[in-house]
Amino acid sequence: MNDFIGGDYDVIVVGAGHAGCEAALAPARLGFKTAIFTLNLDNIANMPCNPNIGGTAKGQLVREVDALGGQMGISADANFIQSKILNKAKGPAVYSLRAQIDRRAYSAYMKYVLEQQENLDLKQAEVTDILCEDGKIKGIRVHTGTVYSCKTLILTTGTYLKGCIIIGSSRISSGPDGLLPANKLSDSLENFGIELMRFKTGTPARINRRSIDFSKLIEQPGDDEIVPFSFMTGELKKDQVSCYMSHTTAETHRIIHENLHRAPLYSGDIKGVGPRYCPSIEDKIVRFADKESHQVFVEPMGIGTMEMYLLGVSTSMPEDVQMKIMQSLPGLENVSVMRPAYAIEYDCINSTQLRLSLEIKSIEGLFFAGQINGSSGYEEAAAQGLMAGINATMKLQNREPLILDRSQAYIGVLIDDLVTKGTNEPYRMMTSRAEYRLYLRQDNADLR
Repeated sequence: MNDFIGGDYDVIVVGAGHAGCEAALAPARLGFKTAIFTLNLDNIANMPCNPNIGGTAKGQLVREVDALGGQMGISADANFIQSKILNKAKGPAVYSLRAQIDRRAYSAYMKYVLEQQENLDLKQAEVTDILCEDGKIKGIRVHTGTVYSCKTLILTTGTYLKGCIIIGSSRISSGPDGLLPANKLSDSLENFGIELMRFKTGTPARINRRSIDFSKLIEQPGDDEIVPFSFMTGELKKDQVSCYMSHTTAETHRIIHENLHRAPLYSGDIKGVGPRYCPSIEDKIVRFADKESHQVFVEPMGIGTMEMYLLGVSTSMPEDVQMKIMQSLPGLENVSVMRPAYAIEYDCINSTQLRLSLEIKSIEGLFFAGQINGSSGYEEAAAQGLMAGINATMKLQNREPLILDRSQAYIGVLIDDLVTKGTNEPYRMMTSRAEYRLYLRQDNADLR
């Protein structure tokens, strides 16, 4: 029986997160026939963790993505609910724009951008196999058995590959936010000799705004002057929402210490390597035992929802312990939890198998971008997705790939670190990683 051929494309992108969106838009805008596949079209450009874009070093990445023709900055400007410049007390080299984003509005906006883009088809399906012939990519197979052929393939699978959500002793095969995982594609990659690793990340609980006593929190308003991410965005005027700050207490620390034996992170239930620069609350309490308190930021998830995000309280503790931890925070004594915090383990590749173009060395025409490369963060993903999309088109034209030097861009530092050094933990972009950070300012990305 012959395979049903669902379509023939120049570029296929697997995954429609922040990397996938940029990876698909770049070739489509350059005139190449492109398709993007996702497990759920209603979760395009989803923000399963903090609903914000930018921040230290990350704001620079977004500006660079924008200067190269990417979409993230434009979409952020259209859907932010609070805007701030961080590090104002320091020099302009480390000024970093950060925006709180309406999560659902951003996702819907990005979906519409993809839908109306010429040369781009959107497909809802689980990709189960990559198809190669004589060391070259030939296409993909989806869960229904349908085959799609392509000249280049970009994998931007995020945290979905054999995703496993962990809450206390509970382990559930799942992608982020309780979405379906992609359980078969990892095996296909391993069959072609691609080395996989197992990483872990986590996210805090989401709570109901009505259950918060704001009189005990410190208000954190946005800046009066709104600075856009995109160089193409004009003057912005918008009523902004506030974030709020609480803190851990001695009672918080006592609860965590008394329940460390129930923490999957310390009981050995979590095998994946977690992010050093975004530790769970239990990890913070253990690693920074001299600290009497840690900041907790209470941030809105959007305009049309009562959900609030607890930045700084990421955990995989059992639900009863999570509840005690949150009730020990000033202002959250009567908290109503809408979604519990969780850790998620997932497969990613050893990024030293890649070229600086983000094409894997062993299979011609196969590119990788985003968290599958061992990075973390929406902005890092978008930057890699854009570069993979550009270089896939360069490949199609038999042109040299676009490779940014460490002295030219934070994107250059990000990709160079991943490809030449590799990473044994989720990689986060920081200004300290860039030797030329005094020149790589967010305000000169377009000039660079």
